[in-house]
Amino acid sequence: MIASNKHSVDDPVAIALRALAWTVSDQARADRMLALTGLDSDDLRDRAMEPAVLAALLGFLEAFEPDLIACAEALAVRPQALVDAREALEA
Repeated sequence: MIASNKHSVDDPVAIALRALAWTVSDQARADRMLALTGLDSDDLRDRAMEPAVLAALLGFLEAFEPDLIACAEALAVRPQALVDAREALEA
Protein backbone atom coordinates (compact mmCIF):
# COMPACT_ATOMS: atom_id res chain seq x y z
CA MET A 1 0.00 0.00 0.00
CA ILE A 2 2.81 2.43 0.73
CA ALA A 3 4.27 1.88 -2.73
CA SER A 4 0.98 2.71 -4.45
CA ASN A 5 0.58 5.86 -2.34
CA LYS A 6 4.13 6.93 -3.18
CA HIS A 7 3.46 6.20 -6.85
CA SER A 8 0.42 8.48 -6.86
CA VAL A 9 2.54 11.30 -5.41
CA ASP A 10 5.17 10.83 -8.12
CA ASP A 11 2.62 10.51 -10.95
CA PRO A 12 1.60 14.04 -12.00
CA VAL A 13 -1.61 12.86 -13.67
CA ALA A 14 -2.69 10.90 -10.60
CA ILE A 15 -1.99 13.76 -8.21
CA ALA A 16 -3.74 16.24 -10.52
CA LEU A 17 -6.82 14.03 -10.78
CA ARG A 18 -6.94 13.72 -7.01
CA ALA A 19 -6.60 17.50 -6.75
CA LEU A 20 -9.40 17.89 -9.29
CA ALA A 21 -11.67 15.67 -7.20
CA TRP A 22 -10.83 17.73 -4.12
CA THR A 23 -11.42 21.00 -5.97
CA VAL A 24 -14.86 20.08 -7.30
CA SER A 25 -15.97 18.67 -3.94
CA ASP A 26 -16.78 22.25 -2.90
CA GLN A 27 -19.24 24.04 -5.22
CA ALA A 28 -17.94 27.56 -4.54
CA ARG A 29 -14.34 26.49 -5.15
CA ALA A 30 -15.36 24.57 -8.28
CA ASP A 31 -17.22 27.59 -9.64
CA ARG A 32 -14.21 29.83 -8.94
CA MET A 33 -11.90 27.35 -10.67
CA LEU A 34 -14.13 27.23 -13.75
CA ALA A 35 -14.38 31.00 -13.90
CA LEU A 36 -10.65 31.57 -13.51
CA THR A 37 -9.50 28.83 -15.88
CA GLY A 38 -12.03 29.67 -18.60
CA LEU A 39 -13.33 26.12 -18.62
CA ASP A 40 -16.96 25.17 -18.33
CA SER A 41 -18.24 21.98 -16.73
CA ASP A 42 -18.60 20.22 -20.10
CA ASP A 43 -15.02 21.13 -21.07
CA LEU A 44 -13.80 19.86 -17.76
CA ARG A 45 -15.60 16.52 -18.13
CA ASP A 46 -14.47 16.07 -21.73
CA ARG A 47 -10.87 17.17 -21.24
CA ALA A 48 -10.07 16.17 -17.65
CA MET A 49 -7.24 13.85 -18.72
CA GLU A 50 -5.46 16.45 -20.87
CA PRO A 51 -2.17 17.59 -19.36
CA ALA A 52 -2.92 21.26 -20.12
CA VAL A 53 -6.25 21.10 -18.27
CA LEU A 54 -4.71 19.32 -15.30
CA ALA A 55 -1.85 21.84 -15.22
CA ALA A 56 -4.37 24.70 -15.30
CA LEU A 57 -6.20 23.18 -12.34
CA LEU A 58 -2.99 22.88 -10.36
CA GLY A 59 -2.06 26.43 -11.34
CA PHE A 60 -5.43 27.55 -10.00
CA LEU A 61 -4.60 25.94 -6.66
CA GLU A 62 -1.13 27.49 -6.62
CA ALA A 63 -2.59 30.95 -7.18
CA PHE A 64 -4.44 30.83 -3.83
CA GLU A 65 -2.15 29.49 -1.13
CA PRO A 66 -4.93 28.53 1.32
CA ASP A 67 -6.41 26.20 -1.33
CA LEU A 68 -2.99 24.81 -2.22
CA ILE A 69 -2.26 23.99 1.41
CA ALA A 70 -5.75 22.61 2.12
CA CYS A 71 -5.62 20.42 -0.97
CA ALA A 72 -2.16 19.12 -0.10
CA GLU A 73 -3.33 18.30 3.41
CA ALA A 74 -6.42 16.51 2.10
CA LEU A 75 -4.28 14.48 -0.30
CA ALA A 76 -1.60 13.84 2.35
CA VAL A 77 1.16 15.31 0.17
CA ARG A 78 3.45 18.31 0.45
CA PRO A 79 2.22 21.46 -1.31
CA GLN A 80 5.40 21.25 -3.40
CA ALA A 81 4.13 17.93 -4.81
CA LEU A 82 1.23 19.82 -6.42
CA VAL A 83 3.64 22.42 -7.83
CA ASP A 84 5.94 19.67 -9.12
CA ALA A 85 2.99 17.91 -10.76
CA ARG A 86 1.98 21.11 -12.55
CA GLU A 87 5.51 21.65 -13.79
CA ALA A 88 5.70 18.06 -15.07
CA LEU A 89 2.36 18.39 -16.86
CA GLU A 90 3.50 21.61 -18.54
CA ALA A 91 6.77 20.08 -19.77
